[in-house]
Amino acid sequence: MGNSSTGRVALVTGAAHRIGAAIARELHRAGCRVLIHYRSSAAGAQQLVRELNAVRPDSCAAVQADLCRANDVRELAAQAAALAPGLDLLVNNASAFYATPLGNVSDAQWNELFDANLKGAFFLSQALAPALARRQGAIVNIVDIHADIPLPQHTVYAMAKAGLAMMTRALAVELGPSVRVNGIAPGAILWPEQPNAVLGAAHADALLAQTALKRMGTPEDIATAARFLGLEAPYVTGQILAVDGGRNLY
Repeated sequence: MGNSSTGRVALVTGAAHRIGAAIARELHRAGCRVLIHYRSSAAGAQQLVRELNAVRPDSCAAVQADLCRANDVRELAAQAAALAPGLDLLVNNASAFYATPLGNVSDAQWNELFDANLKGAFFLSQALAPALARRQGAIVNIVDIHADIPLPQHTVYAMAKAGLAMMTRALAVELGPSVRVNGIAPGAILWPEQPNAVLGAAHADALLAQTALKRMGTPEDIATAARFLGLEAPYVTGQILAVDGGRNLY
């Protein structure tokens, strides 16, 4: 991705597939140059780079980093901060999600879920805060409705996302007035890619029955919210927008 002196620049973590890719596409449509982060999905990331650069040449690039590793976070932050004219938006979307039934939770599972959902986002935000401040930029964190509504057998994941929700509010205070910090709490958007004994068809039906709109949302619903909070809401900070079809009403 070239160092053009015009336009806004966004970094989206975990952007090779699913919600992250939808956010990258939406920000690109809004005129941003997009840096796509991935951990292991190199093929998906490069495919998305080709897709977006075909629309607008030299407007997208991919970078690999394991956000659970401090050195990788520092290197990713350095690459993003070096882009001209400067970084305008960080979207902390990267996540890990799987069941951890109580009684069988390991130290490795605890560390992975907290690192992927909270620690990486915090240290990347900390490292990029000066660059974002110079551009009066913004951070958008992808939280989860289960930061507030416990999900059976996913206690560690829910705890990590609850930490991300508090981080959103705390950083809005710490980084204001130079940087706005907001979050999005998706509801029923995408079912897990891997088979999950907990989140089967019965759970999906029950969840949708407790949703005012009685249907699943789409990754594009999250992407448009990320564009709004990241680029179009200059007097909004410290908020977590539920994009959940009204699940929080039940």
